[in-house]
Amino acid sequence: MRITALQVDHLALPLDPPFHANWDPVPRRHAPATVVRVLTDEGVVGVGGGDTLAGVEAHAHVLLGTDPCTIERQVRRLEGIDFHGPRPWPIEAALWDVFGQVTGQPVARLLGGATDVLPAYASTGAARGPDGHAEVATHLAERGFRAVKLRLPAGDRAAAIDAVTAVRAAVGDRLELMVDLNQAWRMPGDLTTSIDVVAARRFLDALAELEVYWLEEPLQGRDLAGLAALRAGGRVRIAGGELHRTIADADAALAADAYDVHQPDVVLAGGLWRGRSFGERALAAGRRYSPHTWTDGLGLMANLHVVAGVGGGPYLEYPYDPQGWTPDRRDFPLHTPVEVDDEGLLHVPATPGLGLVLDEARVAATRRGGWTARLDGAGEPVVATHGPEGPR
Repeated sequence: MRITALQVDHLALPLDPPFHANWDPVPRRHAPATVVRVLTDEGVVGVGGGDTLAGVEAHAHVLLGTDPCTIERQVRRLEGIDFHGPRPWPIEAALWDVFGQVTGQPVARLLGGATDVLPAYASTGAARGPDGHAEVATHLAERGFRAVKLRLPAGDRAAAIDAVTAVRAAVGDRLELMVDLNQAWRMPGDLTTSIDVVAARRFLDALAELEVYWLEEPLQGRDLAGLAALRAGGRVRIAGGELHRTIADADAALAADAYDVHQPDVVLAGGLWRGRSFGERALAAGRRYSPHTWTDGLGLMANLHVVAGVGGGPYLEYPYDPQGWTPDRRDFPLHTPVEVDDEGLLHVPATPGLGLVLDEARVAATRRGGWTARLDGAGEPVVATHGPEGPR
């Protein structure tokens, strides 16, 4: 089997009303998504997504004509692309989708098969007051979720603690509570600086009294010494690493003992194969492996297969905010959104591969452009861009 083409579509779903994410000063009026297809000479098509693949088209020719099922060799090719700038990891997800289809196995089984079900935590995102957080958390508990993550303002500790207090009073022990301060990174144009270790420790002291399960990104992501000092206090678990650029970054955080919960996203850093290996190292060190999944259903599904394969958790992020970030918006390229069951559980699809089925009509309706790399009649690589009408 050989790769005959890579097809990439950039999509955008209009959001009306817009979604006001806590970490973004600009309301989101469109939900972006990128879908990549790996086409083969035997008619098997693998699907992946979860990142933009910006700049990858300049290097896509190195994959053409190669065997999609030689995963280790493909990962090395993708690492070469990654070294030169672009993040290519959604392509690896599509390669695993091909491999799963060829072998007749779900990708999670190929990656170890530790489990086929994981509890989800509802990862909320909108900025709101204490009463609003309590209302949403109550809805989530009634919906069957076992845990919720609150995005809270690091610059207003009193307001943040008031919100957690209100949620704890509303749901009691029905939900585990996580708190995310989003201090490790910034959206372009946001010049706000991170809080320091002293301020973060004050958060920890207050959150410990409210039995918060973890505190996420309380400091800049590069401050491994500060994060390790917070983690050593032991009152609340420290989580982070969602925007690591490489698996080497994740390994540096593990070596520094910066986190109790490691969160590198496999479609953003290092891919599924290296992500699974990192998860094994984190678990062997007595730490938790629970990747970030705040992209779309394609990225969520890739991370689900990896965590289920290695046996991570105990929860997996499920981006969901009933006031603006719902499964139908998040997963709009898919025929059926990724859903949790009535007990708040995510199930690995039993179908071969990743179990992704695209809604081709929706993809066509939301397509804004893209590119296709293929071999021409003489066996030479050709990359052609396309507009909303799609490849020709």
